[in-house]
Amino acid sequence: MDYGVVQQCMHCGMCLPTCPTYKLTNREGHSPRGRIALMRAVADDELEIGAPFAEEMDFCLGCLACQTACPAKVDYAQLFEVARAANAADVRQPLMTRFYRGVTLGFLFRKPWALRLMGRLLGWSQRTGLFEAFTSSPLMQWVPAKWRRLVTMSPRVEPAFSDALISPVERPAGETRFRVGLLTGCIQDIAYASVNRDTVEVLAQNGCEVVTPREQHCCGSIHGHNGDLAHAREMARLNVDAFPLARLDAIITNAGGCGSHLRHYGRLLAGDAKYAERAKAWDGKVKDIHEWLLEIGLRRPDRGLPKMTVTYHESCHLCHGQGISSQPREVLKAIPGVRLVELKDANVCCGSAGVYSITQPEASEALLDDKVAHLLDSGADVVATANPGCDLQLQRGLGDAGSGMRVTAPVSLLAEAYRAL
Repeated sequence: MDYGVVQQCMHCGMCLPTCPTYKLTNREGHSPRGRIALMRAVADDELEIGAPFAEEMDFCLGCLACQTACPAKVDYAQLFEVARAANAADVRQPLMTRFYRGVTLGFLFRKPWALRLMGRLLGWSQRTGLFEAFTSSPLMQWVPAKWRRLVTMSPRVEPAFSDALISPVERPAGETRFRVGLLTGCIQDIAYASVNRDTVEVLAQNGCEVVTPREQHCCGSIHGHNGDLAHAREMARLNVDAFPLARLDAIITNAGGCGSHLRHYGRLLAGDAKYAERAKAWDGKVKDIHEWLLEIGLRRPDRGLPKMTVTYHESCHLCHGQGISSQPREVLKAIPGVRLVELKDANVCCGSAGVYSITQPEASEALLDDKVAHLLDSGADVVATANPGCDLQLQRGLGDAGSGMRVTAPVSLLAEAYRAL
């Protein structure tokens, strides 16, 4: 970590009103400048990395709202990743924590075949009713609390994954204006493959030939976000190798959390002689789907959808991590039949934040309760969001509230409108 990044913080407090954990507790230690003060104390050898430091870094959502608010432009994302990496390297971590990290970060999210196998087994159990029978049985009381929560929050697995829905190369019916690559993701691939299919159709409708490599890996965001930088670099190299970068105008991502990480492969691999230049070129070509559509000139659907009121919840890493806020709204406004209403605190975290809802359930639920209350007050029929973690969190919160509000992606609504032609 560049020590100068820590020194950038002026302790002005502009970040405080934007920080969800500070607003929950009103404690300085739970604010961005409080955490940066701890990081600086560690860097100055005034504080040891131990349980208190680790607990504070784990309590942070990593939503990056502070980064948007910061007048000094402190790169909190970099500081946060390095702090989490320091925690991960601490040999005093509990045995179960190291086991959980090994199973998830060290194996499951490094091996696409393993994640897909788990997805197929989970999907089969959901479709046969075995999953529901198990989760509602007395056996669940023997499952450790964190694992029990993980089981009950499992996403609904789609019957077909991206490879079955998308050909390696798909061309538009008319003129080909651009050639782009599509990132299918990991959780996105098994639980939201239909959103990937919608993305391909939207790109084709806008004159893009779409290349979807078969051998894709996790983008590495879950590794980087949890301090496993070695495996994050491994995933970055694998994905850079998977795409014919020189022959593509852009690399398209449709998941906010993934996109924020994907744009920083250059920084992640800056010390790698073989990959540094390729990673830097990669960063320049990664585009969020909404950003790309507005850049190339979005084709407005000639016919629309049945009249509906839509509100938009911002993915933290799309809004704060990538600086993309107006573009998804412009996509929604371009769909005939859609009336867009603004959501109160649309850019405040919903409490999903990767595995935060598992590791910090109380704080996560408090944030979700606020988000659901604002959604219900909006009067919308549909909430659009551009991140699988947000989608899953909002579906769960609205379901618990007994609401029938639909949760979907902006690009899926646009695809529906194109299909209506």
